[in-house]
Amino acid sequence: MIRFFDILFSGIAIIILLPFMIPIVIGLKLTGEHYIFYEQIRVGRHSKDFRLLKFATMLKNSPNLPGGLYTNVNDPRMLPMGKFLRKTKINELPQLINIFLGQMSIVGYRPTVREHYNAYPEYAKQKLYYSKPGLTGMGSIIFRNEEEILQKFEDKKNFHQNVIIPYKALLESWYIDKRNLVNYFKIIIITVIVVLKSTNDSWKKSFRDIPSPPPELQPYI
Repeated sequence: MIRFFDILFSGIAIIILLPFMIPIVIGLKLTGEHYIFYEQIRVGRHSKDFRLLKFATMLKNSPNLPGGLYTNVNDPRMLPMGKFLRKTKINELPQLINIFLGQMSIVGYRPTVREHYNAYPEYAKQKLYYSKPGLTGMGSIIFRNEEEILQKFEDKKNFHQNVIIPYKALLESWYIDKRNLVNYFKIIIITVIVVLKSTNDSWKKSFRDIPSPPPELQPYI
């Protein structure tokens, strides 16, 4: 049933949003490095790689430049339209194609690069193995300001690998265990709310049984 709604919602969204995405396509083509889509290899269902689509927001070679896989709020690798596209999450819209093709679901765990996927605890990887990654999910909602959190730490990689990823593993595992149509729709609605107002914390009341964050994260989420 969830796959039915994935196809329905992604198909409708592609048709409705297409006219609004044309100015973005033109703007990206005329600025920066003149490319529109950024394709990155991410880990999906059955631990298989797939090409995740985004609107381009960073220099093509950004993973190999200072900063690597971790992005700063005012990252010098950002393209002229990049900050706006990332802040509004518009850069994620091309993933509607990934959803329509069956590589992703609207709701699920966020697909990661192999390096980050390998850092997940084994119990979490076993759960993710049988599930599709999502455009949004509990991890996406709670860590919508992840870049801002990481700015507070000099050793971003260490904090991400040893604090954020273990907690994300708990959140993503929680959704897999609790996956049903009610939570599917609740997460979609709350995602829209937090995109419109990033400080909104309605998810705390809507999902009272989610795992508690570790002490290191409590001041930030």
